[in-house]
Amino acid sequence: MISKIKQILREIIDFGLLLIAIAIILEVLFGPSSPFLGKNITGNIVDLVNRLGSEGVVGIISVAIVIYLWNRVKK
Repeated sequence: MISKIKQILREIIDFGLLLIAIAIILEVLFGPSSPFLGKNITGNIVDLVNRLGSEGVVGIISVAIVIYLWNRVKK
């Protein structure tokens, strides 16, 4: 039961990452003002990275957790 839930969550995460990658590619190709993308996606990602970087140790721990989860999902 729990393994099935974990599998479903991994598939949802993979799908979300795929959507983010597609949105970034579309924004690079068509610009941030494309009607089907919504807001400035790459700007939001850069802002997130800057916020994590300015937070010091908390930002480093957050990035480490994301990298750990990313590597677990890939296996």
